[in-house]
Amino acid sequence: MLVGVPKEIKTHEYRVGLVPSSVRELVHHGHRVLVETGAGAGIGCDDAAYRAAGAEIVATAEEVFARAEMIVKVKEPQPTEWKWLRPGQVLFTYLHLAADKPQAEGLLASGCVAIAYETVTDRRGRLPLLAPMSEVAGRMSIQVGAHHLEKMQGGAGILLGGVPGVHAAKVVVLGGGVAGTNAIRMAMGLEAQVYVIDRSLDRLYELDLQFGPMLNTEFSTVDAIERHVTTADLVIGAVLIPGAAAPKLVTRAMIKAMRRGSVFVDIAIDQGGCAETSRPTTHADPVYVEEGVIHYCVTNMPGAVPRTSTFALNNATLPFVLALAGKGWKRACQDDPYLAQGLNVVEGALVYEAVARDLGLPFTPPAKVLGG
Repeated sequence: MLVGVPKEIKTHEYRVGLVPSSVRELVHHGHRVLVETGAGAGIGCDDAAYRAAGAEIVATAEEVFARAEMIVKVKEPQPTEWKWLRPGQVLFTYLHLAADKPQAEGLLASGCVAIAYETVTDRRGRLPLLAPMSEVAGRMSIQVGAHHLEKMQGGAGILLGGVPGVHAAKVVVLGGGVAGTNAIRMAMGLEAQVYVIDRSLDRLYELDLQFGPMLNTEFSTVDAIERHVTTADLVIGAVLIPGAAAPKLVTRAMIKAMRRGSVFVDIAIDQGGCAETSRPTTHADPVYVEEGVIHYCVTNMPGAVPRTSTFALNNATLPFVLALAGKGWKRACQDDPYLAQGLNVVEGALVYEAVARDLGLPFTPPAKVLGG
């Protein structure tokens, strides 16, 4: 198969779909790889490294899209890229369609086969291609939260860990999944006072065993969320419903009741955000103030640490890329029901039910397009 890797064009997005070692693996298995010139510059991998791995370097993204049978990216295609997709071409990347109807409509119109990293599952129902970026985003959320709590950034002037004789900051993590767990780990490492709120008692039990009595766990109710969010110095929104829009757990009234200069970091913003006051931002202009609270709602947080993020992502995606390239999308999805969960759009049909429901668009059962 001819696999294409364009340079990412989202604002301050430096990650790349394949690293040179992944290209070498594909070439070793008999495939050809096109890489747009400069695609790996942001992670310290120049064109020479890709050539050495066996890739062909091409001048433009348009040529990559025009020639490749499968496009491997990191972020969702931007409007200028939709027009280059064609019927039957495979697109393998993050999509987050539930919060992006224009993109969904663009992909449907293109006739491509769009497979989303974030809805591929494994035997235990986990999300193996979302997990690496959730780990990065979770850890980053505490870094950026601590930074924006500084007075010169407009924050309340609070040090997360405090000092002897001065109370540590209160950090509230909404959601105890992969992102939330990594946020907890970082916040506790900085000696903050950490609370996690989750609706799964089993997960709260696991977190209690993992982190011990220094972590405060609480079952998710409206009362618990309100009580802890309104008294927090830093809130991390880390809730996730796979493939669907994030629930709005934090109301405007809760945000308004927080101390001025407090910080809210919404990791769930890719799926629409989990606060009524959340709206997408970019690395170029990452924060805004709403009701006196600093909001950090960057939709591609891991893009700020692209080298770490890209290598972590490739570790997870490469086996699926090899399967898709070796078997074709239909056979690969027939053989692997967990990869088939990644199917979102297939040649003009929307085949992921949660996305169709959230966007109010017609749903086609995936078995119909897979021949089942």
